[in-house]
This record gives sequence, structure tokens and C-alpha cells, in this order.
Amino acid sequence: MRYSVSHITKLEYATPVSLAQFNVRLRPAEWPGQTVTDYHLDIDPRPAQVFDSPGGYYINETRFSLREPFDLLQIESRFIAERDPLPFFVTDEDGPGLADLRERAMRRRDLSPQSPASYIFASPIAGPEHEITGWASGLLRESMPVMAAGHALMMAIHDQFTFDAAATATDTPPIEAFRNRRGVCQDFTHVMIIAARAHGIPAAYVSGYVRTLPPPGQERLVGADAMHAWVNLWCGEELGWVGFDPTNAKLADTDHIMIGMGRDYSDVAPLDGTFRGSAQQKMYYSVDVAPLD
Repeated sequence: MRYSVSHITKLEYATPVSLAQFNVRLRPAEWPGQTVTDYHLDIDPRPAQVFDSPGGYYINETRFSLREPFDLLQIESRFIAERDPLPFFVTDEDGPGLADLRERAMRRRDLSPQSPASYIFASPIAGPEHEITGWASGLLRESMPVMAAGHALMMAIHDQFTFDAAATATDTPPIEAFRNRRGVCQDFTHVMIIAARAHGIPAAYVSGYVRTLPPPGQERLVGADAMHAWVNLWCGEELGWVGFDPTNAKLADTDHIMIGMGRDYSDVAPLDGTFRGSAQQKMYYSVDVAPLD
């Protein structure tokens, strides 16, 4: 599948602000099965400085600064993405059992952004939660293959939780969404990450998109027309990282476009920054993921 992706963000301030610095994380990282071309990032007003660099984890980061006062900022990210279907061995293989997987992950000495070592311990948002650990213990067994464990957690969240955009905010703790059994893709992803890590499965937060228009005869995916989030589980050396989407109860495949991977949302947030001033800020965004063929 080929897609044309457009993501527009607008920030409005009640009064002009100045000396602003922002971090944008919208350029897709390289990933197996995904090819990106024609990437453009347009910023208005034009920044005084722009720097592109790798982020702290597996994410591309653009930093820019604005020195002159402004009350409206618009950022537009555009690109073409091509997604190949998952290889047959990913959907057919079970992967190692959880006890074996945990030992493999702990023995690895690689500390790169794609190493499982970075995603097996607690992170700023996805910290240990006894309630989530106990809930997951009823779903998982030490002898269970990791792919079966991923499916079990994914389906339990999809079946037991309700998608409700009004139930949580960006800074809502995962435990609150878990207790209420309501939230959005960010909440479901954090809950699954906490549950997986508590049982020794390296789990990462993936930021990306899902297709806006569904194939004929299929339902529209939840999370379209906004940035989406799902979970990458490290399933051993043979399978590598496999994406599980608990919001839509499916593996991340040709409907999913990856931007980057981190320990939790704080590592891959699409936009953050600082400015001088005390004006009230309002954010608007629009996302379009249109199939090209």
C-alpha cells in the first residue's frame, strides 16, 4: 500500500510570545517493510534556526527556534509512504516462551535504540503498577509463546476497554485509564506496555498513523484522522520487533505507518517546546492518510 500523509498542527496564542524553541518528531524513521519518500516539513513563521538529529530513542527530531514575536504557528509534515505486508513468518511463528525470551533479552549487550534492553524496564510514564501486573498475570503463563502473549494482552484491552476521547488527556496516568477501562490509543498502549514489561517482555511505544479510508467492505480503524499509537514487542532474534495495536485488535501491518519508537509517549511526542510569555495556547491539528493505490 502507498499513502499520501499530511499532518498540520496550528498553535494559537492570545497575545504574541517570543524566543520560542520547539522539537518536532514527525519525520518517519527507517523501518523494515516501510519506505518513505518526498518528506517535507513546512514551518510558518520561518524559523531562525533548524537542526535535524536523531532523538533519544528510535525517533527523528527537528529542533527549531523563533526569535521574533508571533501569535500563530503552523507546522505541516507531508510525505509518501509505502507499506509492505508482514512477512509470512511473523504471522505464522510463535516465538520463544516468556521465560526464554526474558533470558535472551537480559543477555543482550546491545544498547542501541532498537535493542530490547532499552524497553524492558520502567520509563517515566510507563512505570510499575501492581494492579496492571496482577490483571496481566491472569492472561499470561511463563511457558506461553511471546506472540500468543502479545495477542492475549491486545485482545483483552480491546475487549475490556472502551475507546473514549473525552475520558483522558495527554497527561492522564495510565493507571487511571486502566481503572476506568476507558481512554484512547495512547492509554491502551501504555497499559499494554506496563503489563508486558512486568512479565519480562520488552515493550516499546510506537507513534504513527493508520489509514483514513478503510478498504471496501471493512470498518474504519479507530484512531484515523489523528496520530495513532501501538505497541512493539520484541519477540526474539528471529522475529524481532512486532507491532500490536490494542485499539484495533490487529497486528501493525499495511494499515499502519510508523513514525518512531520510544519507551513511552514522552520519548516520541510529536511536538513540545518552550517560549517566553504567559499567553494562553490553543492547539489544532488535522491528519490525512490517503491511499494512493
